[in-house]
Amino acid sequence: MFIARMTFRFNRLAVATLLSACVATPVWAQSADGKAKLIDKLLTLWHPEDVVVMMVQRPAADAVQQARIALQGRVTAERRDATLKDMAVDVQKYINEATPIALDTARRQLASSVVPILQQQFSEEELKQIIAMLESPVKKKFEQMIPQMERALGEKVVAESRAAIDPKMQALTQAVGLKLRAATTTP
Repeated sequence: MFIARMTFRFNRLAVATLLSACVATPVWAQSADGKAKLIDKLLTLWHPEDVVVMMVQRPAADAVQQARIALQGRVTAERRDATLKDMAVDVQKYINEATPIALDTARRQLASSVVPILQQQFSEEELKQIIAMLESPVKKKFEQMIPQMERALGEKVVAESRAAIDPKMQALTQAVGLKLRAATTTP
């Protein structure tokens, strides 16, 4: 009887320990394998699931841009701005609702999509090199400087090419506006 109770307690402890490990640790990193631990660290640094945020937000941004184009020249600036502001509420609601769903799905799918590719295509040494690159202070510094560099380049391009590009942009806007008006007024 004593042995049976001890076995039952041991089994409950083993199950509890196993369950806590499964909840706390991603499936691909549960083994003692060094490669699995490296993959877990790589995914923590890389965040491949962030691509779904762009996948969710791109259609919303495109819809707003298309609406802006469709409204331009057809309604007053005040009405256009009010309509776009009203649309922004719907767009934000969509983003707030769709993004968590997509991120949750992406996180669940990592183990069956990205992890096998990393396991098959990269050695432990290569994974260590990728991690070192992602953790590099020089990379972090470079990434912090990107907005400043992009802004500096953008300002120079605008300053130098505005006179040549503005008339082309105005012509494009007029042409698109005329075609939209013609399409909406012709039966």
